[in-house]
Amino acid sequence: MARGQLVFISGGVRSGKSAYAESLVRTFARNRKIYLASGQPHDEEMKERIERHRQDRWQDGWLTIEQAYRMENVLEKLHSGDLVLWDCVTTWLANELYEGWETGKMCADIPGCMEQKWTGLQETVLQMLETVDLLTVVSNEVLDDFVRDELYQSWLGRIHLWLVKQADQAIEMENGMAFRRK
Repeated sequence: MARGQLVFISGGVRSGKSAYAESLVRTFARNRKIYLASGQPHDEEMKERIERHRQDRWQDGWLTIEQAYRMENVLEKLHSGDLVLWDCVTTWLANELYEGWETGKMCADIPGCMEQKWTGLQETVLQMLETVDLLTVVSNEVLDDFVRDELYQSWLGRIHLWLVKQADQAIEMENGMAFRRK
């Protein structure tokens, strides 16, 4: 595998995309396997779920980095040759777009806020590809997600289009089956 490969995997909820992405990374697992997790522990159930997943990944040789916001903070933790799985874009987007909702000043409502975050994400992905051997990015389909908001769906579509253009491979998951689109 050439250095700096980007694989983008999307699919519906429970399509098997995350399991497929993990198996793909394991196939090339000669170096560190890094799992970038975007989930946040908003309640006890989610805290337990995150800890269970972290423990399961650890036992399978993964290093988990919890990064719900500001993906650029991951860069200093990556090593040359790492195999990185970022699961998932949709969670990151919801975190960033609706950041500040509890104060009534969401990023979504502040002119230029999301554009700045988007530029930062693009730069971060490109910098990751300069360091890692493989970056696998997982995301839900644009219209098959928990957030039914036009602004959210518009941003998700924009991010997906960019990732597909950058990707060495773009894969769509459907009922546990992978369809290569690029």
